[in-house]
Amino acid sequence: MGSEVKPGRGLKSWAQRHLNAGFAAGFLLVLLTYLIFSQQFAISAPNAVTRKSARAADKQVIKAPGGTEGERKREQEWQPKETEVPVPHKETSGAVPTESPKRDATDAKPSETGKVVCSKNGPYSDTCDVDGDVRTNGTALSVTLVPASWSERHEWKIRPYTRRFMTGIQEVTVTQLGSPQEDAPQCTITHDVPAVLFALGGLTGNYWHDFSDVLVPLFVASRRYGGELQFLVSNIQPWWLGKYEAIVRRLSKYDAVDLDRDKQVRCFRHVTVGLRMHKELSIVPEWAPGGHRLSMADFTRFLRETYALPREAPLSLRQFPDKKPRLLLIHRAHYRRFVNVPEIMQAAASAGFEVAVANPRGDAPVDEIARQVNSYDVLLGVHGAGLTNALFLPAGAVVIQVVPYGKLEDMARKDFGEPVADMGLRYLEYSVAAEESTLLEMLGPEHPVIKDPESVHRSGWDKVAEFYLGKQDVRIDINRFAPTLAQALDHLRHQ
Repeated sequence: MGSEVKPGRGLKSWAQRHLNAGFAAGFLLVLLTYLIFSQQFAISAPNAVTRKSARAADKQVIKAPGGTEGERKREQEWQPKETEVPVPHKETSGAVPTESPKRDATDAKPSETGKVVCSKNGPYSDTCDVDGDVRTNGTALSVTLVPASWSERHEWKIRPYTRRFMTGIQEVTVTQLGSPQEDAPQCTITHDVPAVLFALGGLTGNYWHDFSDVLVPLFVASRRYGGELQFLVSNIQPWWLGKYEAIVRRLSKYDAVDLDRDKQVRCFRHVTVGLRMHKELSIVPEWAPGGHRLSMADFTRFLRETYALPREAPLSLRQFPDKKPRLLLIHRAHYRRFVNVPEIMQAAASAGFEVAVANPRGDAPVDEIARQVNSYDVLLGVHGAGLTNALFLPAGAVVIQVVPYGKLEDMARKDFGEPVADMGLRYLEYSVAAEESTLLEMLGPEHPVIKDPESVHRSGWDKVAEFYLGKQDVRIDINRFAPTLAQALDHLRHQ
């Protein structure tokens, strides 16, 4: 038989064994709890960084007009920057979307998480793209994103006109709520299409600004949807929508909403607030939304289709050497006029052109102007809104911009030279000499406006506009102008 175990010793050994087992189980429980909480922290911690970045972005300030010369230069060198504030979905454990959803005619699925992406940097425009449960309140001029779950509340003020410093344009408040339970306007109408919200007024009514400030940016914002979107228009101008109805109707199949008088709460899955202008009367293809590399050549092609313009290319003198190309001279009715129109027409005819003169009325139907301009191969005019009609020329045609005296070349190239080249047209420039300006007769050769244009520029824009744009007409030196006409003809010989 084995040795006998005493009762007291056996109880002590049994207790010691169970106590050790208890310590081991407790240690394992603590370790398991630590691992679980560490994993949860690792999942949720990135959002702390995101929210911190969002708060910093939310404090961005839109600068007032002017600023130092260095600030203005930096604005011109701007590249687009975006601030994205995501709203996590309750089933994603705080996962942050890594790319913006594409919203076009073939991929119109809304973002499941909901987010606001605002761009408030750049020389011209501020915009916000809002994805998710988006509600617009017209009378309050507000756009509200209701998150799927928790979020941090953010608010932006956006002036939905392409030039952020434009006065007379009311701001729209874009709000990302903090939770689905936070007060939000209740939907009265739900739309199956996205929306673009923009403002009229400002500089609209000027033919050049109509295209540069509104129609070109609207094309960029809207074209990818193939007409399946709703326009929400603040400061609506019914006459303006009527004048450009053909263009607006091709971009949206639906009647525009007068946002300021709209008492409905409209719900969308995507709303773009504001229009972004890339540069004057032109498009930077890389900046077009949704991966659609739109260009000014695409816009002018769109216009030719919209107005059913027949000519896609100018006269080719290689194919038809006996035909005369057609030149249209834009004759302004007031300042910056050609003083010697008959002499210019004779010079152009002697160079080999068939010449006509036009003074388009401001109330002329756009389709009528478009058809007339499209029938020409060369457009000639002094710097001004009339040169906007280059949009209707056939691709490969020629534009000759006559730049008034006063060191206005940089402005002229920015407003027309670069856009014309972006349209796929040949751009030629003729700078007026002092002897060709009526300012010389008016002020004399010793006046600073004639003798020192740089001093006038230093004195401010008001003086530049007063003299060089508002009091000057031009008398073209035909002999000096002849080489420019020859260049235009030579271009058409190589078409």
